[in-house]
Amino acid sequence: KFGSYWLDFGKLKAPVVGPLVSKVSISRFSRTLGTLVSSGVPILQALTIVRETSGNMVVARAVTMVHESVKEGDTITVPLETSKVFPPMVISMIDVGEQTGALPEMLMRIADNFDEEVDNAVAALTSLLEPIMIVFLAVIVGSIVIALFLPLIKLIDKLGG
Repeated sequence: KFGSYWLDFGKLKAPVVGPLVSKVSISRFSRTLGTLVSSGVPILQALTIVRETSGNMVVARAVTMVHESVKEGDTITVPLETSKVFPPMVISMIDVGEQTGALPEMLMRIADNFDEEVDNAVAALTSLLEPIMIVFLAVIVGSIVIALFLPLIKLIDKLGG
């Protein structure tokens, strides 16, 4: 359990894929919680379900803090802020949703926004990987060609000399 927490923490802080993993986790959290709350599931039970389905121990720990805070009668936003997992925009939107009584709608907006950001990031990442893969394959093919023709050239050189 301790090792998986640090593995998930490392995934969130990784240079290239970290922001992508973070956005996916936030989107999953928001969409699941929004769907459950809009379906009439009590908030504490919804938070328990979200914690179990988060897929990331860091987010699960943040949801546990939210669960404890809500159980004591506090708001959702304070433990989300202290967890430092969620960006300020997400916390602000959840705060507005909580104050206006439109929490499920705000959570769905957050999920839609982050899903779109994930799609854009994946498209950018794949367009960046394509040239790298072409160069990598060119180096491999070039190495194979050199490995095949080098003995042949040495043989011709010995026969001629």
